[in-house]
Amino acid sequence: MIRRLPTIALAIVLLASMIATAEEKVPTDGAVATPPPADYRIGPEDTLMISVWKNDGISRTVPVRPDGMISLPLIQDVHVVGLTPAELRATLSRRLSEFMPNPEVTVIVTEVRSYKVSVIGEVLKPARYELRSWTTVLDVLALAGGFTQFASRSRVVVLRPEGQTVKRIPFNYPRVIASGGEQGNFYLQPGDIVLVP
Repeated sequence: MIRRLPTIALAIVLLASMIATAEEKVPTDGAVATPPPADYRIGPEDTLMISVWKNDGISRTVPVRPDGMISLPLIQDVHVVGLTPAELRATLSRRLSEFMPNPEVTVIVTEVRSYKVSVIGEVLKPARYELRSWTTVLDVLALAGGFTQFASRSRVVVLRPEGQTVKRIPFNYPRVIASGGEQGNFYLQPGDIVLVP
């Protein structure tokens, strides 16, 4: 057993080195293989349960409107899109403190409805997909039933809205599914359009 300790230590060092090397790989074609965000950001059409302790008149379940607002008694409209539930809780507590001492607010996202991506072009089931969690390009292509026989698999493009512009992110399917190409399979963001020519 004593002789095995150096072997185990060497194996751990090699494993750590392999993990570090794998994390340093940068995907080709301009895609950025980032992990999904740690905190969920509220989006339009999500449903939120707002609870104010010992105040049933304000507590309620509300949809997020397309303009990014929710409406609550006393404080009226509150912009919520882009906030985490914790950030919204702090905002609501601050706004409600004008009307009551030390409000205890809880925010729960009861329905995720804002995470929508579209897949169009040469796939078997082109559509807009309402997702429930972070999804990669390969996952969405699988949801769309895969490619048709006429698809140009090496010329897939993800169109990502960024303010008033649209960013084009190439996605080379044959390269991603080849050995070592996994880093090119990046996470989609709400509003992305996967275009398969």
